[in-house]
Amino acid sequence: MEQEKIIKGYDPVIMRRLMAFTKPYKVPAILAIFALLLATVAELATPVVLQRTIDTYVMARNYRFTETTRTRELLREYGMLEDARSIGGYLYLPETEIEKIRAEEKDRLIEDGLFQRQSWYLSTYDPEKHGELLGEYPRMMSLVDGHLLMLHSDLAEFTAQEKALIRTQDVEGIGRSTMVYFLLLAATLVFMFFQVYLIAYTGQEVMRDIREKLFGHTIRQSLNFLGRTPVGTLVTRITNDVETINEFFTSVATSILRDFSLMAGVVVTLFILDVRLASITLLTLPPVLIMTFFFRTRARDAYRRVRLWVSRVNAFLSEHISGMEIVQIFGRERRSAAEFREKNEELLKSNLSEMMVFAVFRPLINLFTSISIGTILYFGATMLLETSISLGILIAYVNLIHKFYQPVMDFTEKFTIMQSAMAGGERIFNLIDTEDRIADSGSRALPQPLRGEIEFDRVDFSYKEDEPVLKRLSFRIKPGETVAIVGYTGAGKTTLANLLARMWDIQGGSIRIDGVDIRDVPLQELRRAVQPVQQEVFMFAGTVADNIRLGSDISDETLRRAAETVQASRFIERLPQGYDTLLTEQGANLSTGQRQLLAFSRVLAHDPRILILDEATGSIDTETEQLIQAAIEKLMYGRTAIVIAHRLSTIRNADRILVLNEGRLVEEGSHEQLMRKDGLYATLSRLQYQQQA
Repeated sequence: MEQEKIIKGYDPVIMRRLMAFTKPYKVPAILAIFALLLATVAELATPVVLQRTIDTYVMARNYRFTETTRTRELLREYGMLEDARSIGGYLYLPETEIEKIRAEEKDRLIEDGLFQRQSWYLSTYDPEKHGELLGEYPRMMSLVDGHLLMLHSDLAEFTAQEKALIRTQDVEGIGRSTMVYFLLLAATLVFMFFQVYLIAYTGQEVMRDIREKLFGHTIRQSLNFLGRTPVGTLVTRITNDVETINEFFTSVATSILRDFSLMAGVVVTLFILDVRLASITLLTLPPVLIMTFFFRTRARDAYRRVRLWVSRVNAFLSEHISGMEIVQIFGRERRSAAEFREKNEELLKSNLSEMMVFAVFRPLINLFTSISIGTILYFGATMLLETSISLGILIAYVNLIHKFYQPVMDFTEKFTIMQSAMAGGERIFNLIDTEDRIADSGSRALPQPLRGEIEFDRVDFSYKEDEPVLKRLSFRIKPGETVAIVGYTGAGKTTLANLLARMWDIQGGSIRIDGVDIRDVPLQELRRAVQPVQQEVFMFAGTVADNIRLGSDISDETLRRAAETVQASRFIERLPQGYDTLLTEQGANLSTGQRQLLAFSRVLAHDPRILILDEATGSIDTETEQLIQAAIEKLMYGRTAIVIAHRLSTIRNADRILVLNEGRLVEEGSHEQLMRKDGLYATLSRLQYQQQA
């Protein structure tokens, strides 16, 4: 079965071909990627803003060095001398800068009395806010070089109101950081909106182009291809399979781009904040990557089984519901129910198997997330005590790890959608790559005005190899002549009509109209000159007028005159809205005879020079047939007409009758001549007369 072989993983060839459809829309695609990058930067900036706020304004810890040549050289070596504030013979540095100095160098400075692990609170002196407090707490606060200095631990001794006065600058800084934080959130929202919208827009445009390409490709395929390919398969390709690719663009492509950019951004941000803690964090990731790869394989297998049994259940339902009459007539209800129960049970097992994969995968991802966070807290807390990192960095790391693991959770789920898209893409491109159409490379125009002479010259044709339908068939039809084609079923009558309109191509000989080989004529021009009325009339959903025009530029007057000529106007005018009456699918709200009359109107309105009536009156009752016989005679006057009919009474007035048997021309002449000859035609006539009697 096709469904058993189409499920596959990522295919770079299919992906390249899909991406080729995005080239006309590269501007919105590039803008979407740009918006994605901006959204990712804004999202990753929020933990950094949080870290800066905590370290700079909430904790506000400063450490001091005794200002000596040694300490100045050390800070210059680390590139921190410009950030140090020289106050009263000491160099004060924020906690976020201190953590950059190696632990062993800090220990040596402590031993030499040049550095203390005590943290200080440092603020620019404001006489209005700090003057009264400075006089009240001279032991805990000091004014040095225009700066208010105090040990960070002494802040606990002050009341809440006093702390607010002391830390006025920090409160204002927190307010500014909060504004920046919310602006980043708003920017993330805006950029994500544009990214999702532009990707979805690109995807929808691509889907439209693919559908149009598929439909245009399909309608130009030969009847050979359309005959051997089920209609349901073609409809599925243009609808369901295209929709799977739409899901890929709207769900997978958007998520994967965002997830990969977010994960890469998280890793970069981790290293920017602290290299050592980032390295420790990355050591916790390999088990997660291995587990994701393992479960991706298991999810693919489970998905394959689900799709296989879904297709089998759908096929079983379609077949048995369509054939329910046979099921009931032969009493197969219990047997059919038992077969369905077995298939449905397999589908249930497959779905449970797929759910089991995700039921195990998701908790494990949560477990590894907790392990990573626990590892960060352990090593980060140790480094915090050593003043190697700040509290803000530790909090930012926990936040970033959560952001890193969110995409991992989505990967396996998105992979199943990607599988479906790859499978749909494979089926779509297989259809596009199938070229089985009538060659339309002719450039020779038919003579104008067209006389309508037809000549079959030693024509050979077969639908299947070694099963010939027409064998060296030769005959000539004069301009304006009405020729009837008769013969037993399977003699090649309808085939002859299809070959004249080049619905199929012959394997040998030639067919000429006014001396021009029809293979040298563009198909559109040929089919304007040669038009058949088929045995089975097809009506489209639309108005009566639309079904007569079929998209051509035909005036209302011409349309009505054509309907009146074939006696169709009588029933059309009795319809609720006349020519504007809507027909249901395949014209189900008309009788068979009415549909046949509309088919005559359709051909008349298009005014072909050569007319083919292929069992055109086969579905019309005798009374209706009598009404249109006179109209058909007027229609045929001055045209070349080929009439194919089993009911010999409809072709008695033909200028000439050609009798086919097993693909060969065995008799020709008028009705009277062939009856006198007492050959195959006479036999057919007597058999039909006996059946009617």
